[in-house]
Amino acid sequence: MIDEAVLDFSPGSLMLLNGILAIVMFSIAIDLLPRDFRVLARAPRPLIAGLVSQFVVLPVLTFLLVLVTQPQASVALGLILVAACPGGNISNFITHRAGGNAALSVSMTAFATVGAILLTPLNIAFWGSLYGPSAEILRATSVEPVQIAITVSLMLVLPLVLGMLLNTKRPTLTAKLRKPLQWLSMAIFIAFIAVALAANWTQFLAYAGGIAGLVILHNALALGGGYATATVAGLAPFDRRAVTIETGIQNSGLGLVLIFAFFGGLGGMAVVAAFWGIWHAVSGLALAAIMSRTEAAR
Repeated sequence: MIDEAVLDFSPGSLMLLNGILAIVMFSIAIDLLPRDFRVLARAPRPLIAGLVSQFVVLPVLTFLLVLVTQPQASVALGLILVAACPGGNISNFITHRAGGNAALSVSMTAFATVGAILLTPLNIAFWGSLYGPSAEILRATSVEPVQIAITVSLMLVLPLVLGMLLNTKRPTLTAKLRKPLQWLSMAIFIAFIAVALAANWTQFLAYAGGIAGLVILHNALALGGGYATATVAGLAPFDRRAVTIETGIQNSGLGLVLIFAFFGGLGGMAVVAAFWGIWHAVSGLALAAIMSRTEAAR
């Protein structure tokens, strides 16, 4: 039973993953300056649409998917948890490749990361409790939203603040660090996920087949939800691409940290987050290749 499977992930590995995610967030933050937020404050519609898509539309679509497909408890909670996370660390790179508004994508990542302190634990608790089987897991684990908020703050928000501070105080240094650090952090993150999967390869293969279809459908709903939200909000195609990709690229690394820190590495949840981490990169790059064939109107 996948609900009873537990993946092998040591406390040391969890600390390493925390550190890697902090480096990834720092590499994003050194692209940001306080004035970027002031620009968005004067024209906030694209950012608001993106955050609504991320934290409202995607969780709703995820819950509807769970109701229709009725997956096992840990799989359902894994889908809900991934949907509750902020945008993923490769969304900015993919948005740039797609010819979308990379500045909006970076700002969405930053705002969503800060908002995740409150909204990620609330979305997990709220939507998870509405589906009976996953509600039993939540009751059994006694997860405190405050604990999740503290974890998110230390892993994502602190590096975000430090990166912006360095970019403000030492712009010449950050200009030299920016590209190498972004590529290095991505390479380390991908390598870590590969090693973690290798250590649990037998279990991953045993369960991934049954979960793959759900994750692919879930990711398609996320991309479609982002596109629909941006279209309803009347955003220009340039901004619409950023919102679409930001909604479809989730921080599955953060999802894995929360799963191993608070849910004991529960098999269904971990396999969902791990497969998401692989698939959203594939679908995002494929979509970017299609989008980049035409220039987006601004």
